[in-house]
Amino acid sequence: MLTAVPNATMRTADFRCISAGTPATELMYRAGCAIFSACDYTGGRTGILCGTGNNGGDGYVLALLLRERDLPCTLIPAEEKWSADGLYYFNKCMEAGIPVQVWRDDTDLSGYALLVDCLFGTGFHGTPAQPYADIIRRINGSGVPVVSVDIPSGLSGDSGQASRDPDGTTLAVRADITVSIGTRKTGHFLADGKDHCGQLVNCDIGIPVTPDCGPVFQVPEMGDFGEILPRRQANSHKGTYGYVAVMGGCRNYSGAVKLANLSAASLRCGCGVVKLLCAGSILDSVTPYLLESTAVPLPDTAGAMEFDVPSLEKALAGTCALAVGMGWGDGAHNGEILTWILQNYRGTLILDADGLNCLGRMNENTRKSLLQNAPADIVLTPHPKEFERISGIPMGQCAADPVKHAMAFAAEHGVVLLLKGTATIVTDGTECYIVPRGCAGMATAGSGDVLSGVLAGLAGYNRGSARMVACGACLAGLAGELAEEEVGAVGMIASDTVRHLAKAVKQMQDAADRAE
Repeated sequence: MLTAVPNATMRTADFRCISAGTPATELMYRAGCAIFSACDYTGGRTGILCGTGNNGGDGYVLALLLRERDLPCTLIPAEEKWSADGLYYFNKCMEAGIPVQVWRDDTDLSGYALLVDCLFGTGFHGTPAQPYADIIRRINGSGVPVVSVDIPSGLSGDSGQASRDPDGTTLAVRADITVSIGTRKTGHFLADGKDHCGQLVNCDIGIPVTPDCGPVFQVPEMGDFGEILPRRQANSHKGTYGYVAVMGGCRNYSGAVKLANLSAASLRCGCGVVKLLCAGSILDSVTPYLLESTAVPLPDTAGAMEFDVPSLEKALAGTCALAVGMGWGDGAHNGEILTWILQNYRGTLILDADGLNCLGRMNENTRKSLLQNAPADIVLTPHPKEFERISGIPMGQCAADPVKHAMAFAAEHGVVLLLKGTATIVTDGTECYIVPRGCAGMATAGSGDVLSGVLAGLAGYNRGSARMVACGACLAGLAGELAEEEVGAVGMIASDTVRHLAKAVKQMQDAADRAE
């Protein structure tokens, strides 16, 4: 499994490596070698845009390596200002006779075969001042392929948020390749990271990142979940893989097809039997879409579920996982139903959509007590606005450091939290996974319902651990990517993801076999 770290962890690791006897100039040289090895510079003249910090120093080393091999390059410092280690290599560039053109308003970037962005490192925050804002705009408008060193300039190494112009447009380099140095950073995956990093190439330059340096997060690959998606034995039956229930729907949000997708997603991910629990008065609109699932009507009034303990006990008997909330609405009895489930259900309980909204309407102390004392393995799957409702943390504040806030919430409430975004954050407060799978085509109604179905299906034969939830996020994201390859991002709908789940499962199983 790959790893990613916040800036502070990498800074500590870097400091300890230098303190242990590796000179900073040696690390800078290794970084330059890594950048050189990661890309092809033989297509013509390379323009290396350098800032005033050590990120610029990496660019000076790259220039020396290119000159040694008679590959043409030009250094383009943003300012005549250098860090101590950067100046050491800049002077060597001057001795080697490498061309230097300090940035000017009329600097032309269009004639280069490749641009290397060494303006800012992962420590960047805020908004680029001049001339950097103009340089970033000109890089993006040049039409020349771009390699960014460590992280595209203007992007936060922690949150992945790009700085923005006053009109709201992003003010960060859009790279074709990003060469991360040492270890991947969380900002490569979160928020704007995937849109700006292009192909991510990581280069280890010998900086040990140990747990005492700070948080280290897991970035799963396809082959990392063999124990969650095992090969099946011939001597097995539907009960081997678990009975699961999905509960949702009301008259205003019957979402028949969405509920069917939810059930189908569970089955495609391997559970034995799915029971769809819905308000009895919408049963006729839902059942035509259910082919392999069983519909179980619950008592309702005017299309909203009533709180009826005997009916709930009968419907949930024998199930090992329950997903609640999709299209559930805000019925008058939802709070009582959810409270009873939290107090009594003993399988894996997945709360999404209106299940989370119902949770968010509870008194804070009541909500915390119910979650902390629940006999079930609780999995919460909010998008950022839903997370604001259940945590009280404003979306903007959370977006600045989503991993920290997700881990703190999960630890305090004793739950597994899946926080949706460009990459999915999954944590139980101790372990944390950043799942980068998924695609723009999944930005469509019903994708969250499908994810809940995937999680319920996996929970049929797995405990509701953070690792299982990370597997579910990876699986749903991969299925979405496969669907987008077939139909394209614009016309893609949630059922396209469901159709590709079986193929995604097989690909992940095959990858796990190869990894053994």
